[in-house]
Amino acid sequence: MALSARSSLFDAIPLVVAIALAPLPATAFCGFYVGKADTKLFNEASQVILVRDGDRTVISMRNDFQGELSEFALVVPVPVVLQKSQIHVGDSRIFERIDAYSAPRLAEYFDPNPCEVDRVARAAQLAVSSPMPVAKLDSRREKALGVTVEAHYTIGEYDIAILSATQSNGLEQWLRQNGYNIPPKASKALQPYVRQNLKFFVAKVNLAEQAKTGFSYLRPLQFAFESERFMLPVRLGMLNARGPQDLVIYALTRNGRVETTNYRTVKLPANVDLPPYTRSEFAQVYKALFDAQARREDYRVVWTEYFWDMAWCDPCAADPLSSSELRAAGVFWLDVDETSGAPPAAVARQRAQPVMLTRLHLRYTPETLPEDLMFQETRDRQNFQARYVLRHPWNGEPGACAEAKHYFDELTVRREREAQTLSSLTGWDLGPIRARMNLQPVPHAAWWERLWR
Repeated sequence: MALSARSSLFDAIPLVVAIALAPLPATAFCGFYVGKADTKLFNEASQVILVRDGDRTVISMRNDFQGELSEFALVVPVPVVLQKSQIHVGDSRIFERIDAYSAPRLAEYFDPNPCEVDRVARAAQLAVSSPMPVAKLDSRREKALGVTVEAHYTIGEYDIAILSATQSNGLEQWLRQNGYNIPPKASKALQPYVRQNLKFFVAKVNLAEQAKTGFSYLRPLQFAFESERFMLPVRLGMLNARGPQDLVIYALTRNGRVETTNYRTVKLPANVDLPPYTRSEFAQVYKALFDAQARREDYRVVWTEYFWDMAWCDPCAADPLSSSELRAAGVFWLDVDETSGAPPAAVARQRAQPVMLTRLHLRYTPETLPEDLMFQETRDRQNFQARYVLRHPWNGEPGACAEAKHYFDELTVRREREAQTLSSLTGWDLGPIRARMNLQPVPHAAWWERLWR
């Protein structure tokens, strides 16, 4: 089974065949955005857009497959037999837009001249931390294997079949007989879904149709359905796991923040000051930060990286998605003029969109993710973003005014705090961080001196 080193569509979700510091309360402030950390930082990262309202769900899966297209296929457990009209081939740019908009970000400030700023106001400011077509099937053979082909379609560059099965080993055998090079012992992973009477969405690349599209990559697959269960099937992806996997979920809902119900959902440490020298290294800093936090929790936590009203952001890493872009992502409750793609005048006059975005990031292994992800939409609407702040010092002299000396005394303390914060978040050794900042080592204090400091 040939598999590219980066077939990130659902290595983490279904089965791709060929397949500390406590955060401060989030408070809005008008920062100057200077950098972001998107999903390209993480190898083996899968991305899913999950739209939910009531019992209606739309799932979009990005096919970031690199390799021979004839070797690509996808198997996803779904709750119902999907009709052709429930399946759509989407646009990869929607993933790029929503990733850029919600990515962890870096903001920066410049300290004012202490000689010109009221001391109380300055102290308040410093306190903010801030392949081949589906084979023609032999119905007698299917019956013997306990497999039924409920429907099959060609949509865009994909040949799609919807299967039901009564036994997992029969489903595994059917997949092999029809050219799906699935990993050994796949029936064990398929078994829980067969027991739940779930159907199986199976897709391959139709090479002739792919050539007609003019695209050199696979476009996202989207499917819409109704189900009481708000969940995402992830266990099948363990079959292809080569070490820890990353999954980023963009959950779009009408009212509130989304969290998992069968795993801990935790906000990532954020809204803290980092040393200014990290400005040009933010991508590496964030990658190390996430690595350290995930290891400390033994890969058993789903991290919230972003939650905000889709209509705005502060600071913005990218413009919010338009109504037509949200519609393309699967948001079905927006009033959009279908002919122009523009919102009606009444909607255009209202800045707020009835769409909330929750960005969840999970790193996991087969041992740390024993169950598929189950979700709920909460009533929480408190904005949060994985935001990190740089505060550039004032470049004046300590003798410029009486307040200047006090400012530099505070600055020394702040810079040491920034160094310790970076060390704590990333697990990096404090000595080299201090060296990069030209900080002198903090002299050792006796325990009683630390007690009453």
